[in-house]
Amino acid sequence: MRSLHRLYAIVSKEFKQLARDRITFAMIVMIPLVQLMLFGYAINTDVRHVHAGIVDLSQTFQSRQLIQTAANTQVVDFKRYYSSAEAAEQAIVKGQVSTVLFIPADFVRRQLERDYQLTGMRPGNSTVQQSVAQWLIDGSDPVLSGAVSGLSKLPISIKRLPRPALPDPEFALLNYFNPEKRASVNIVPGLIAVILTMTMILFTASALVREREQGNMEFLITTPIRPTELMLGKILPYIIVGFIQMGIILLLGHWLFNVPLYFDVGSLLLVTLLFITASLTLGLLISTKAQSQLQAMQMTVFVLLPSILLSGFMFPFAAMPTAAQYIAEILPATHYVRSIRAVVLRGAHFSDLSFDLVCLVAFSIVGFILATLKFKKRLD
Repeated sequence: MRSLHRLYAIVSKEFKQLARDRITFAMIVMIPLVQLMLFGYAINTDVRHVHAGIVDLSQTFQSRQLIQTAANTQVVDFKRYYSSAEAAEQAIVKGQVSTVLFIPADFVRRQLERDYQLTGMRPGNSTVQQSVAQWLIDGSDPVLSGAVSGLSKLPISIKRLPRPALPDPEFALLNYFNPEKRASVNIVPGLIAVILTMTMILFTASALVREREQGNMEFLITTPIRPTELMLGKILPYIIVGFIQMGIILLLGHWLFNVPLYFDVGSLLLVTLLFITASLTLGLLISTKAQSQLQAMQMTVFVLLPSILLSGFMFPFAAMPTAAQYIAEILPATHYVRSIRAVVLRGAHFSDLSFDLVCLVAFSIVGFILATLKFKKRLD
């Protein structure tokens, strides 16, 4: 009986400590809630509403009807029109669109010749066309390219010849950047974002907390160092660590999985520097709130989960609901995943990634200011 009483006292004590530790108590409730919302609502492997472009050199009723038919599938959303295939290819490199429907000038003639061929009524001097139009696809994401490849056959309403039930015409598919559709080509660059998010935030989130736990905060209080200088001093060493990690992943990815490394070095270093800085400032912001290294790790996990699941690393960004996409845009990992894949796989220049780079800079500035304001050189 006394043993049960002592056991009850210990259990009661632990519950009271959990209730007093607000951050730990919040993690107990929020982590399963966030995972439930992410996996039940935001995560969707059924790709829909992929940003697409159009090159319509035919400009006929039939080509417009084809565009409408493709849009009705809801797999693609046509956002932009381009005047040439070259302009469309450049748009794919910049990440403005993920696929482009290219309709040639002789679109109607190709379809009619195909119908003649199938009905055995083709004139002797006509040329058989293997495809009536073409999809240009950003093949760096195999899941996305697979969804668009499902549109390789679409019904086209043209005045048919006297034989009904002709099969739908074939569309040529051109996969850029990853014609073999290897998943490793897409995963390795995105893995850089995940590893840097985890290590950079965790390292800096524990930085100030470690000073408190080891008793070094008393020493820092007596020094003339300013909060801004202390924050910068905590960030700069880990920038070098982040570049080392990036180099290891890229080199091993190229050596082990034959991931292509055709990129502009300056663009790669710039986008990585901005992301490392953003992640480090987020870690510093966490360290000003956490009271122990355990709390810092818990808060890091709370940030890491949505960064992995919503950034487009594991699941196509286009498949997420609109509300989840807005939340994902707040996370630095989302902008870096897009940028690093554009630079490494599509050979994009940093000038092509202005939106994502501006977002990373803004996040770093705001995070650094908040961390500096929250940090006080005193013992609580």
